[in-house]
Amino acid sequence: SFQEEVTSMQKRLPHLQGVICIDKKLENADYLEDWCQSYKKPVSPLIENPERIAVLSATGGTTGKSKAVCITDRNLECMVACFLTALPCNEPPVHLVVAPVTHAAGSMAYPQMALGGTQVIMAEVDPEEIMRNIEKYKITHLYLPPTVIYVMLSHPRVREYDYSSLKYFLYCAAPMSADKLKQAIEVFGPVMVQSFGQAEAPMICTFMSVQDHIDALKNGNEHRLRSCGKATPFARVAIMDDEGNLLSNDTEGEIVIRSSLVMSGYYKNPKATEEASLYGWHHTGDIGRIDDDGFVYIVDRKKDMIITGGFNVFPSEIEQVIWSHPNVQDCAVIGVPDDKWGEAVKAVIETVPDTYVDEQEIINLCKEKLGSVKAPKSVEIWEALPRSPVGKVLKKTIRETFWEGQERAI
Repeated sequence: SFQEEVTSMQKRLPHLQGVICIDKKLENADYLEDWCQSYKKPVSPLIENPERIAVLSATGGTTGKSKAVCITDRNLECMVACFLTALPCNEPPVHLVVAPVTHAAGSMAYPQMALGGTQVIMAEVDPEEIMRNIEKYKITHLYLPPTVIYVMLSHPRVREYDYSSLKYFLYCAAPMSADKLKQAIEVFGPVMVQSFGQAEAPMICTFMSVQDHIDALKNGNEHRLRSCGKATPFARVAIMDDEGNLLSNDTEGEIVIRSSLVMSGYYKNPKATEEASLYGWHHTGDIGRIDDDGFVYIVDRKKDMIITGGFNVFPSEIEQVIWSHPNVQDCAVIGVPDDKWGEAVKAVIETVPDTYVDEQEIINLCKEKLGSVKAPKSVEIWEALPRSPVGKVLKKTIRETFWEGQERAI
């Protein structure tokens, strides 16, 4: 499906050494099956130069322009080590690749291929086809962003398929509704796991295990379902203020990381690289806290914060409440221009198919749970929220709808 783009790239990139097509024979690309059979080059079991750039990975671009991230052999080696430590597997895994291989689904493939795993690649996101393929191919590993999981849970046939082969169902890339997470555990079994990472520190800086989920439900700690787990063995995770001071437990600040997972820098962007590595730590751009047991909670994206009437409001807290409404499939909370408040809290909602949501009911629900300051001043129902290729809701695109023509964007 990318043949046209590849042809254009080959003309513009004379040093491009080769292109491999996964699913078809093309004139200008090797076919994967043929390439595998003819590949005779010996592969060294040791990394000769761990700082060599192995991958240029794109940032998500949900809050600003996407940047190219330089990922080294050492970064990938550490990621595989973190993954296999957190998600041990005694037999070759079978991974259903639904999300783009350029992001988390591709990162998830590295450690599985180290175990001789199989990658079953879907061409597009089809909720029922995902469920059917889990049963058909006896899938053991699956990663999906929460938005796709929500659609699956609302599908009328979601309980008709056999998910007993699943060992790990990983959700990440965006916060997940605690209520829908409980529903997912009920439907798919005790297989839900979560990790926190980003393109700059791939995939698994923290990890919330199957047992962590079970304990949270069994011991009356359901609030822990909003955590993204504890730091993995090869990553150090802390909370920092704007002056570079590390903060104590249960204090909100920016999540920072030290690890061999962290990129060597942004490609041809030294200024952004310097900003991301202030005070000797990698700055994630996420606001969070760590509790006394070491569980990390993401409060929000630093750039998503709404300042309304002098109060700092984090959208994710409001989104958690809105997600609890049974007819809400997904939502985004943003700040919109307001003459009185500077920014007013607004909720944009995508409903479960064939259901109705009353705007005032959402406002009242938020007032009851969070108070008037954090409750949306207005609510809009959209047929579909804009999403990135990896399924993240594009708040930047939603914000532009309401800030167009304004002298400022905050």
